[in-house]
Amino acid sequence: MEGKPKQNDTAPFIDVAGDKYYGKAIAWANENGIAAGYGDTFGVGEDITREEFAAILYRYAQSKGYETAQGGMAIREYSDYENISDYAMPAMAWAVNAGIIGGMGDGMLNPQGKATRAEAAVMLMNFCENIVK
Repeated sequence: MEGKPKQNDTAPFIDVAGDKYYGKAIAWANENGIAAGYGDTFGVGEDITREEFAAILYRYAQSKGYETAQGGMAIREYSDYENISDYAMPAMAWAVNAGIIGGMGDGMLNPQGKATRAEAAVMLMNFCENIVK
């Protein structure tokens, strides 16, 4: 969505080599406040959780000036909404209300569950259709 933006630096994570195909993207996302790591590591090779992916989309939307004030009470309809990490609560509330993420069919959001490739694809498609202008 950004084309091939230039990053100003290499990613500040010990597990991100600048010569890897993902190195520049991680550096750019980190520089722009869109993706963060876990202290001095990014988590290369680790699965991403549903709340982490929602947080990345939320921060990207904010960086582009898209509307992110759609948060509300709909998230409380899910029986496991209290399992959402504090940092991810605004992002998850926004993602639910904006139609980016939904429940698992059992009344749960599974915020700390791993996002499958299919779930990530749906979330990204919903983001592009519902948010991107």
